[in-house]
Amino acid sequence: MAKLNVNGKWREFEAEPDTPLLWVLREQLGLTGTKYGCGVAQCGACTVHIDGVPERSCVVPLSSVKPDAKIVTIEGLSADGSHPLQKAFVALDVPQCGYCQSGMLMAAAALLQSNPKPTDADIDAGITNLCRCGTYNRVRAAIKVAAQGGDAKRAGLAIEHAGRGKS
Repeated sequence: MAKLNVNGKWREFEAEPDTPLLWVLREQLGLTGTKYGCGVAQCGACTVHIDGVPERSCVVPLSSVKPDAKIVTIEGLSADGSHPLQKAFVALDVPQCGYCQSGMLMAAAALLQSNPKPTDADIDAGITNLCRCGTYNRVRAAIKVAAQGGDAKRAGLAIEHAGRGKS
């Protein structure tokens, strides 16, 4: 049995060294929040953190993951949805279909970790994930809100929700 440190816990699994990390996370460990999108590292739905760096897990073979690496999936970002980005995504109604959102959140969390006050250009450069629903403007707004501690006004946004007024 091999072991990985995932979301702060050592987890055992059996897989070939060339198996992509994504499949171990989903199929062996039952962490299905990380999604399969394209399989060629283009869409970002499979983004996880490996030692704090966002990685596209669909193209990361197990053989390249160091034995002491710390892997964080969307389940490990915040199990109860209390991470500032998760709160901002909900408050600003970012998801439409939601398929890409776990990867978006993981990429955004890494961006804010390395750059707590990103500009629009920083966000555009740092978030290369694809969203078929086209929620990029809301993703950018949510990142700004999270960077401002959850305050949409401080983030320079005047967002109006249908039926709920401004936030």
